[in-house]
Amino acid sequence: MSTGTATAPAIRLLSVDFDCPDPVELARFYGEALGLPVVHSSDDFVLLGREGSPGLGFIRVADYRRPTWPDPSQGKQAHMELGVDDLEAARARMLALGAVEPPAQPHPEQRTVLLDPAGHPFCLSTQD
Repeated sequence: MSTGTATAPAIRLLSVDFDCPDPVELARFYGEALGLPVVHSSDDFVLLGREGSPGLGFIRVADYRRPTWPDPSQGKQAHMELGVDDLEAARARMLALGAVEPPAQPHPEQRTVLLDPAGHPFCLSTQD
């Protein structure tokens, strides 16, 4: 969906892109977790998505520095909130795919914070 007016151009989200050391590996993780196919792949970039919807992109960065959340020295940079019906089942699936569970869990009754294979935090949430 794009929005615009007679005086402002329409702007639409094409993708959310993550820096990482290995775009193929991070795309595999999120592709399996979210059921998204690869729509573009090169040595330095992989894009997951579906026709007509924003995608998830993964960009190779040679000097990539992992987020250090909750330590503010490097910060979380960005994160995704993923909606789930069964928090524990989704947590187990993501851990099996390669996610890591950090000790810091700010709201464990509503969401679980996990780290993807490149260290980006993301949340599994039962809230809509």
